[in-house]
Amino acid sequence: MAPQGETRERVLRTAAELFQRQGYHGTGLNQVLAESNAPKGSLYFHFPDGKEQLAAESVTLSGQEVSEALAAAVLAAPDGRAGVVALGEYFAETLLASGFGKGCPVATVALETAASSETIRTACDDVYGAWQQGIALALHGWGVPEERAEPLAALVLSSLQGAVMLARVRLDVAVVHTITNQLGDLVDQAIA
Repeated sequence: MAPQGETRERVLRTAAELFQRQGYHGTGLNQVLAESNAPKGSLYFHFPDGKEQLAAESVTLSGQEVSEALAAAVLAAPDGRAGVVALGEYFAETLLASGFGKGCPVATVALETAASSETIRTACDDVYGAWQQGIALALHGWGVPEERAEPLAALVLSSLQGAVMLARVRLDVAVVHTITNQLGDLVDQAIA
């Protein structure tokens, strides 16, 4: 028998994967339990507030994992243009590796639930806020003036999110590359 923490983690990771692929409404709790090989009673034991809690926590988990990957990509970049391109490349590679089945782990859930669940909306907002703050810090580190870094980070994040959605619909990551090149121009202008 698996330790309780291990079962909880398995359910959470399975839910995160399913929510990212299928969305909130397209993912049923029975499917999460079946695919995580968890006993039926474990769901409400570990997530007493049910599907809403499970979604909020899975968005947080996925968001942290993406944040770590984005930070690694940014830290490896020598300048702002390369950093923005690296952010886009991370999302493009995720799309390609999943056959365009997986977009942003936050957007898929946020689009469906932000207006109806404060718990999930807050989790999504927290993740996006952390990503935006990380981008702003990186931009400032590359020489973007502090007063321009935060607004430019919001533009970078929202543009990337839109590009990921278009790429997923078009089954083509070219739009991600086009957008990151345009954003790179803006970063260069902000530094000059």
